[in-house]
Amino acid sequence: MKTLLYSLFTISILLSGCQGNSQTSNKNATTQNQNITPVQTKPINGLERAYFASGCFWCVEAIYESVKGVQEAVSGYSGGHTENPTYESSNTGRTGHAEAVEVLYDPKVISFASLVDVYFGSQNVSQINGQGPDRGSQYRSIIFYQNDEQKNIIQKKKDFLTKSLNRNIAAEVTPFQKFWKAEDYHQDYEKRNPYNRYIQNVSIPRLKRFQKKFPELIKETH
Repeated sequence: MKTLLYSLFTISILLSGCQGNSQTSNKNATTQNQNITPVQTKPINGLERAYFASGCFWCVEAIYESVKGVQEAVSGYSGGHTENPTYESSNTGRTGHAEAVEVLYDPKVISFASLVDVYFGSQNVSQINGQGPDRGSQYRSIIFYQNDEQKNIIQKKKDFLTKSLNRNIAAEVTPFQKFWKAEDYHQDYEKRNPYNRYIQNVSIPRLKRFQKKFPELIKETH
């Protein structure tokens, strides 16, 4: 577990990729969000939707798309206060949005609780406002819940990690409001750009670390 938590810190922050320059704090927005009623999404052809933010969405998208029961993961933005966020605007840290993914999954194959395990098991859980070389509030960790059941699942797992690791867990637990799909060139970025320097040095190693930890959850094609 310690290896997983600290391995991303060893990567140089000079690597180009998802990283931006914002160091803006989002504590006030987080406090206000707790009083908002979450939005419950409707299934699409039997597929449920879940929303996560954990650093660069290129990395997170690739991780979830390797998981059994996940049909697709879409890169986008969520958790902020502005309409129609873009990559450029979210990178300023002023929109409040974080790079996030929409996960379309079959609840008959994988549960929301398992998706939360994937989330915590594929990141540095104690890194605030970023993952690895990607720093700023737009790369902060957030788990979005759509109902009380999901909120309780998330909070129990977060509390367990806090006690077992004896450290604060950075992920915000936030009521879901809206997901904005990112620009087309961000979708399936790792698949389409396997030789990109950031993908080679950050995204693929992060994916492999996750797959080594959860081999039972990985699709046979991966």
